[in-house]
Amino acid sequence: MADKSTILVVDDEPDICALVINSLKLGGYAGIAANDGRQMMRLLRTEPVDLVILDLTLGDEDGLQLLKQVRDTENLPVIILTGRGEPIDRIIGLELGADDYLPKPFEPRELVARVRSVLRRALPSDPTDARITFSRWCLDTASRQLTAPDGSDVVLTSAEFDLLAALARHPNRVLNRDLLLETTRNRIGTPYDRSIDVHVMNLRRKIEADPKSPKLIKTVRGIGYIFTPDAGETG
Repeated sequence: MADKSTILVVDDEPDICALVINSLKLGGYAGIAANDGRQMMRLLRTEPVDLVILDLTLGDEDGLQLLKQVRDTENLPVIILTGRGEPIDRIIGLELGADDYLPKPFEPRELVARVRSVLRRALPSDPTDARITFSRWCLDTASRQLTAPDGSDVVLTSAEFDLLAALARHPNRVLNRDLLLETTRNRIGTPYDRSIDVHVMNLRRKIEADPKSPKLIKTVRGIGYIFTPDAGETG
């Protein structure tokens, strides 16, 4: 199928690359492999990549730095697939803009499901409610772009975009973490899953005048968050 999505798999283990690419093929996707950061960046420049699956341990290269490089240069969703399963690695990965995180060993069908979910979130939304404005910001859900009050474009990960869209569509209403987690990742995490807080922190850095004293996205302790669009007009 000529229009199927192309997934770039970045891993220095050929067996893992082969397993992932075969699983993606069975799921209806095309897969290409890179064994290091240099090859990854070359393929990103020359191939029509729709999503990156990135290992954090590539020989003596730091996968987190490669993730940051992708986020700084490309507007692509990224799924981390790695044997580094420490919570701090997951938190840092999410802070740097990863859209999902799956530890090794992994179930191939779950990986394909995660890919499908992340790609689905990256698709344009229903244009009937395409533009949401708040505090001189403009969120375009059709083109999936956020425009700042000064007219500049603000780059958001797909999870950050979906989180902001969910909040902006329900202004002045408390939304709990489970609902927001389901919105941003298409599944409800465990009661200990705090990844939504990481995404909120990242969003605040991008849209709040003072992320440490937020006016737009406020915390409701023990419950979740509330979006107050008019608060950004003051000051």
